[in-house]
Amino acid sequence: MTDSTSRRSGKPATGTAWAVGASTFAACLMLMVGIFQAVEGLAAIVNGTDFLIKGPTYVFTFNASTWGWIHLILGVIIAVAGAAILTGNIVARSVGIGLAVLSAIANFLWLPYYPIWALVIIALNVFIIWGLAKADLGRD
Repeated sequence: MTDSTSRRSGKPATGTAWAVGASTFAACLMLMVGIFQAVEGLAAIVNGTDFLIKGPTYVFTFNASTWGWIHLILGVIIAVAGAAILTGNIVARSVGIGLAVLSAIANFLWLPYYPIWALVIIALNVFIIWGLAKADLGRD
């Protein structure tokens, strides 16, 4: 005695599957980027200026230890947010987008010191922003 309109087909909605996939993808990338940034920060704190590429002076100059602490703290926060996104929390996705933007800005400022590493992390942050934004748009 059920109405035929209330029956569901056996297929899940594609928008929902894509949203879950994009969110999981972004969360895993956030865990990876957070760990990468934390390691980058530890290397800067421990090694100081020994591992930096020497170049001309730039407008934004910081001590390598200062950059190390910035990257270490940001990396830990990003990894924790990535783990929170895996729980399915919608607020965590919004926070994740903001943290990915902050991480991209920090790595943009880090470009003169370690250009290839910074470009890799910026690219991963772009994928994180895309994945989390796609997950928010794909909600039912």
